[in-house]
Amino acid sequence: MLRENANDLLAFLAVARERSFTKAAAKMGVSQSALSHTIRGLEARLGLRLLTRTTRSVSPTEAGQRLMETVGPHFEEIEIELAALNDLRDTPAGNIRINAMDHALEYILWPVLKPFLAKYPDISVEVCCDYSFVDIAAQGFDAGVRLGEDVAQGMIATRIGPDMRMVVVGSPAYFADRKIPLTPRALTEHQCNNLRLPTNGGLYVWEFKKADESLNVRVSGQVTFNGVYQLLNAALDGFGLSYIPEDLAAPHVAAGKLVQVLEDWCAPFTGFHLYYPSRRLASPAFALLLNALRYKG
Repeated sequence: MLRENANDLLAFLAVARERSFTKAAAKMGVSQSALSHTIRGLEARLGLRLLTRTTRSVSPTEAGQRLMETVGPHFEEIEIELAALNDLRDTPAGNIRINAMDHALEYILWPVLKPFLAKYPDISVEVCCDYSFVDIAAQGFDAGVRLGEDVAQGMIATRIGPDMRMVVVGSPAYFADRKIPLTPRALTEHQCNNLRLPTNGGLYVWEFKKADESLNVRVSGQVTFNGVYQLLNAALDGFGLSYIPEDLAAPHVAAGKLVQVLEDWCAPFTGFHLYYPSRRLASPAFALLLNALRYKG
């Protein structure tokens, strides 16, 4: 890609995100006619139509959507890196609000936040623990933390943790007079602790995969919670089987307090990502935190 295309790509991203030549032109400080000419030139060089224009709306074509999703995040990362350079001349300060699950806070955020906050005493971070998929922009959050597969479209996402697995565990006391399940279907014969999701009010379905076979199992038991730490405690106390993140269960499995079953059916999936609106202008404080959280594994 020729160097002169960089400005044209920025112009395209502005129009595609605003869904309006008028708004994009105002944001960039150029005329609508000049912006339209820039987009037509980019389309001509690429030999592809990037935007569908009507008298009332502008929307990306399939090619435009792909370009926005693949190229857009790189420009966002450049903006963040440039903002982070302010730390070399200024004392970074500000407030950052993050929406995340308690598990992500405990295992991903807090280990990074402890040294980060000590290094930057003028930066304040508020973390709201929530399992629901809130609209972070509408709720006043700077960013959210979710699994990669759960990040909403239109958001910029940065990986902040390794791949994860959900595992099935129960206490030795629970298995004292019960058979260990050898397949996910056998879970219907066991007491299982459910997780209720706040977004739609439904119970979380236990997902399994082995080779080319995938199974989703709806389980039943005496207790239902809305958090993974309560599921962990229920399993430790002998109240049936729980389906929880592997890193949460691992210390207790190693100590002999929990027994892990169906291990060959528990496939890895994409781990936690920090996400934020693509239109967000990164503050120096936010840029520094993002760099500190970025997964380097």
